[in-house]
Amino acid sequence: MDFMVHIAIKKKLVVLMLIFFGKIIVTFSEQSATKDIEENISEASLSHRLSNEISSFNGIKGPENKIHNFIDKWNIKGASVAITKDERLIYAKGFGYANEEEKVKVQPKHLFRVASISKLITSIAIMQLEKDGKLNLSDQVFGEEGILNNPAYRQFKDSRITDINVYHLLTHSAGWDKYSGDPVFMSYMISKKLDKDLPLNSNDVIKYTLENRNLDFSPGSRSSYSNFGYTVLGKVIEKITGMKYEDYVLSEVLNPLGIYDMHIGRTKFEDKYSNEVKYYSNSRYKYTYSSLNFGEQTLRQYGGNNIPLLGAAGGWVASPTEIMKLVVRIDGLQKKSDILSESSIKNMLNIKSELKPIGWVSATNYGVWRRSGTLTGTSALLKRDNNGFSWVVLLNTSNNLGHNFTYQIDHLMTDFIQSVQTWPEYDLFSYSTPAPLFSYTEYQSE
Repeated sequence: MDFMVHIAIKKKLVVLMLIFFGKIIVTFSEQSATKDIEENISEASLSHRLSNEISSFNGIKGPENKIHNFIDKWNIKGASVAITKDERLIYAKGFGYANEEEKVKVQPKHLFRVASISKLITSIAIMQLEKDGKLNLSDQVFGEEGILNNPAYRQFKDSRITDINVYHLLTHSAGWDKYSGDPVFMSYMISKKLDKDLPLNSNDVIKYTLENRNLDFSPGSRSSYSNFGYTVLGKVIEKITGMKYEDYVLSEVLNPLGIYDMHIGRTKFEDKYSNEVKYYSNSRYKYTYSSLNFGEQTLRQYGGNNIPLLGAAGGWVASPTEIMKLVVRIDGLQKKSDILSESSIKNMLNIKSELKPIGWVSATNYGVWRRSGTLTGTSALLKRDNNGFSWVVLLNTSNNLGHNFTYQIDHLMTDFIQSVQTWPEYDLFSYSTPAPLFSYTEYQSE
């Protein structure tokens, strides 16, 4: 016990030293250090310096009624919105409750599960590794010459597995069809087949899938949405970098951009981050078998999905502000320098290909890119528009519409943005406390 306390104290000191020099250590397993680490993160994160009042400028109250009406209509417990214009953060605000039972209002600092927006984060990490010369998108993934040539991954039911390359995984064209069942959502069945206790990890799921499933189509021949493919990409990142997936993304992608409060989420309510929202579902199907314990019934949003297992495919939690700090650095616009090359950003859109975009869920040749995310308890939509606006909406409530609900969010935000007559000229990315950047009267609501 004394040894573990000693380790936790040492790690706390390392965190404090790195924050002093402008960086943050990413993850530690010792629970005794967690509170201190989260406090240090809050001191460094822009989202914790913002508040709802800062985005309460003249003329916004009327348009915001559209958001209030939306969350009332759909029985949304809590929502958080961030908007950029010409790569300036002009709006960051929460609505409703982060925790309805405790009457905690949503603020910009609150973390939400972002579901498949996680795929955009993973694809950016892969594209950065390509930029740095650490891999090529054409690199073989499995087999003797593959990146993942680990002994555990050397048994295949389908010989075409060795044809899969990194690009296939990024574009959902590796050969796994979503209609055959996505392995990352099949923990209960896989654990029984493997005779292994829950929860499973990504190694278990990858090994099982390679050994027991045929591909549904030849790699590269078409696309079919695959969370499993992005789970494999998480392992590719680990193998190439020698780091845990989350640690690499934090230390080499997010932290250098000043993004500190994004993490792989946790499954159970009692394990959530201190500034993370509570999740709700309006589905008529409230309970399911637990992904953590055999035979246990659980609320779908707190155990139906193993969030760390989703990891690179759907496991991140973030605030809208932090997401937009990332988006403005990969959006191809000119105000802020992009971390990826112009050709990499263009290649991610995949507009001339019949395959899906890389990271994004859709992209058009007239400059509109979308990335949605849906889990029980979560609805999320990120959009880069062609009029200078980009935005993200995160909700802590899901319903029976599933992915289709994101189209309702899209309609809401298009209407909301158009209804604001004059948007502020400031950039909240530069906001600091305690001294406000702008005059007090400029922030007054109507």
